Amino acid sequence: MNLVRPRRGRVIAGVCAAIANRYQWNPTTVRVLTAASIILPGPQVIIYVILWIAIPKEV
Repeated sequence: MNLVRPRRGRVIAGVCAAIANRYQWNPTTVRVLTAASIILPGPQVIIYVILWIAIPKEV
């Protein structure tokens, strides 16, 4: 399965849904882990924005 941002089931940009679909994980789990990682210091928000730009939309 390719890494694409889905049209349905996205919350902000579909990055977490794309990762969850690609690896057949639960999207809610990926979203919770992403939100929890924001608390830690680091470039998580910048990486999210880069993935938002880099991962293509589903056609």
